[in-house]
Parts: sequence; structure tokens; C-alpha cells
Amino acid sequence: MRREGIDMWVLISREYNEDPILKTMLPANWLSARRRTILVLYDPGEGKPIERLAVARYAVDSLFRKSWDKEKQPNQWDSLVKMIKQKQPKTVAINKSQHFALADGITATEYEEFSQALAKQTESQLVSSEKLAIAWLETRSEMEMQVYPNLIELGHQVIAEAFSNQVVEPGVTTTDDIAWWLREKVLDLRLQTWFHPSVSLQRSSNETFDHL
Repeated sequence: MRREGIDMWVLISREYNEDPILKTMLPANWLSARRRTILVLYDPGEGKPIERLAVARYAVDSLFRKSWDKEKQPNQWDSLVKMIKQKQPKTVAINKSQHFALADGITATEYEEFSQALAKQTESQLVSSEKLAIAWLETRSEMEMQVYPNLIELGHQVIAEAFSNQVVEPGVTTTDDIAWWLREKVLDLRLQTWFHPSVSLQRSSNETFDHL
């Protein structure tokens, strides 16, 4: 945040339509946002630690402290803006990006309502979190780096099995069969795929093989 000149990072997401970056900040027992979940990371400067606050109905485990009392302040936006006025950040970053979909998680409605509430009561400038958001996604913890070699090895094992005689019966098995076997294998391992796998035949003759 300091490198990118951002004093406060606000992540806003509603249940059933989660911001992809907000999801990475939720604990394992939170599968999604709850109602409207607003997470705030604030840098008070002077070497002090980042403050992690939840303008939400609940604290987000021990990661983000609950900072909204719905009974005392029914309007969630007013509560968020009040916090911003108290902290007085020069810049407030939101996940809005022209170039990176993963950093463009705020919906049109949430952006409109937040920007209107903010403009009426503070002089803080709304900016894109693009570089900060991508940097967050790029960051790997020491524990993650220890696990990565195992993930790579697992990937090689799955690919090797997919093209082995355990799966392929010459003259019978099709490329689609292998692709769907890969999907099922990943599910059996309790993992997820990013894209549906593609399997194609590669011929040695350019004249008889259509590469497209």
C-alpha cells in the first residue's frame, strides 16, 4: 500500500457475487461474503501496522475486526464514510480496473452508491487499486512456496496417468475421453480446474494435419 501511495483499501462485495480478491481474504470457514461485506485496510503511517476493519454485520474471524453496529447506525454506507472521515486518508482505493478483470471486482451498483456517499461527506480521492490488487494476488507466503513443488509434481503425475495404458485404449479412447478423464481426476483429488482441458492429436505431416 505504501509503495503504491494508497492510504486505505476498501473491498466491497455482496453475497452471491463476490469480488475475487475479497474471497482471498476470507477465512476457510467463510465460503462467501455475507449480505454486503466491506473490508477496510488502513495504513496509519509512521511505521504502525495496517488496521484491518470489517464494516459488516460480523467480524471476519480474527482477520478483520467488526466496525459496524447496525443497531446504532442502520445505514452501512454512512458507517463506512464516518470511518473514512475519522481516518482522513488522502486516497481510498477500490477494486476498479480497466485492464485486469481480477482487480475489477466492485459492481456498478456498489461503486455508484459508495462514490455518491463518499463525495457528499469527505474530500478523500477514489483511486483504482489495480497495481495493489495484482501485487496482492502475486504474493506467495513461505508456506505456499513450500507447497508449490508438491502441486507441480501432482500435475505431472496426473498428466502421465492420463496418457498411460491405464486410461488410453488404442483405437478406442478419444481425445474427448481423455479430457473428461482429466476433469474427473481433478475432482477425485478434491481440486478445481481453471479451464476445461484440451487434448489433441499432433501429426508429423503438415500436409495431412490441420493444426487449427
